[in-house]
Amino acid sequence: MLRCLIYSVCFLIIFSLPSLSQTSSIATVGKPNIIFILSDDHTNKAIGAYGNELARTPNIDRIAKEGAIFTNFFVTNSICGPSRAALLTGKYSHINGFVSNNNQFDINQFLFSRALNDAGYQTAWIGKWHLETLPDDAFNYWNILPDQGHYFNPDFINQHHDTLNYEGYVTDIITTLSTDWLKNRDQDKPFLLMIGEKATHREWLPAVEDLGSYDDVIFPLPASFYDSYKGRIAAAHQDMSIAETMNLIFDLKINVDYEKDAIYRRLNDHQRSAYKSYYGDVISKEFNDNQLKGNALIEWKFQRYMRDYFATANAVDRNIGMVLDFLDQHGLSENTIIIYGSDQGFYLGEHGWFDKRFIYEESLRTPFMIRYPSVIKMGSVISEQVLNIDWAPTLLEIAGATVPSEIQGKSFLPLLQQKAGDWRQQTYYHYYEYPQPHRVIPHFGIRTPQFKLVRFYGEQDFWELYDLNEDPQELNNIYDIMLNTNPKLVKSLKQQLAVSTNEFKDDLAKRIMQE
Repeated sequence: MLRCLIYSVCFLIIFSLPSLSQTSSIATVGKPNIIFILSDDHTNKAIGAYGNELARTPNIDRIAKEGAIFTNFFVTNSICGPSRAALLTGKYSHINGFVSNNNQFDINQFLFSRALNDAGYQTAWIGKWHLETLPDDAFNYWNILPDQGHYFNPDFINQHHDTLNYEGYVTDIITTLSTDWLKNRDQDKPFLLMIGEKATHREWLPAVEDLGSYDDVIFPLPASFYDSYKGRIAAAHQDMSIAETMNLIFDLKINVDYEKDAIYRRLNDHQRSAYKSYYGDVISKEFNDNQLKGNALIEWKFQRYMRDYFATANAVDRNIGMVLDFLDQHGLSENTIIIYGSDQGFYLGEHGWFDKRFIYEESLRTPFMIRYPSVIKMGSVISEQVLNIDWAPTLLEIAGATVPSEIQGKSFLPLLQQKAGDWRQQTYYHYYEYPQPHRVIPHFGIRTPQFKLVRFYGEQDFWELYDLNEDPQELNNIYDIMLNTNPKLVKSLKQQLAVSTNEFKDDLAKRIMQE
């Protein structure tokens, strides 16, 4: 509790300081500051700016309203660590070497943060890192969660390799550490601050003040909730369903033993009491009394999942508001680019699932919005296909740093300036991690504006093809039908896929296509 009081005092001190811009030198003029807030598993379908009227995300929405929102932002490998590796390197997983969460990231390769440092930027990463190695000299300052980290009273590893415990809620602590760094940074340099959120990663533990915040909402079942997976081997093979995979104790906090469970032993008395009162006395009692079975049980699990997921996101939005307020109060807003994105999309009951991994739209597509007052027209909507490997070259170009030829992404600064000519017409994707967890079969493929062609490989080799105009939910695999009725289309899409495997030097995919 003492540490919580210290943090509260820190916030009061920070917000009462004179404007940081008053002490900044002219050296920062022309080089914008950059704050990149990267959440975990936060789908665009849970954000108000993307049309969800149930989501309470006013601060995230504010970034979109005051800048640009991307409607077709995609990832190249829909899983946590590889997505961060793509951000740092501007390269596909097979090139940067981090193809799955089971790897160890090579911190000594090219990272855009080092290039920004060479260009005069002071750099920091605070929060979730999840790359199975330490940042070392990749950032001037870092303070990261070990592995996935914990929601309550988490440990952090700092740049001195000290592991320290912080009392409180992880999203709040990350913000405090971030604003502390902003206060104490070198005022004569522009800065890059990467804020890595743990939320909204499984097991979806809301802050104490957010418990029950969505209990008055009945979430509509997605149209594909009871998907039969007909004609789709990989979809039928997965282990990420709300019905079968989602665990009543671990995921939904039903009948938890708060004294023995390792997650809840971390909680202090106040936190544990709040959780026992809500999940024990209310939610578990409701579950035990109702004795639900069949579809009624599955739909009850869905409602509980959604309420916890959205409640967990509340703290992310609230803390983004604190960061925006900090910039306003310290005269930093006009010369600071602020970005909000997530490491990938996520399933909110579509196909009966949670999690990510597949090339299907819900996990391929990720939220992205950026505010850059001197460049981006307020309320801009960008519909071109943009990738997470494009983040690094864009930030380097904005900062006036050199974009090395080894980067595979493409700067989307021209899109922000509304000066783009030709832009990519297809997205290339490759997912590797199998069989654990969630049994998603490895696959690669392309997404064009109308079609998605996918090759699954490994224990089973097969193709899938979807017409996104006619079948946006991707329920009908038309590969065999088109092979017979429109072979020219199939041939053309395979040729386009081959172009991507060559362009991005994916030797494994090229070899599989030649078999």
